Amino acid sequence: MNNTEMVNSPAHYNAGDIECIDAIRAALSPEEFRGFLKGNALKYIWRAGKKGDAIQDFKKSSWYIEKLV
Repeated sequence: MNNTEMVNSPAHYNAGDIECIDAIRAALSPEEFRGFLKGNALKYIWRAGKKGDAIQDFKKSSWYIEKLV
């Protein structure tokens, strides 16, 4: 799996036709979902490079920030 797939649509975040982010959005209020997005963006910045590719972590953080805007 290439780096883009690992950031934008990792296979392990899908169950059938439903992506995890969509299920989370449906389960939370808009305010809660924004908090979830902020928390995940911060998580990826915080641990950038500690589990592997720092660039991939920054791209993942950016993905969550883009969902916020």
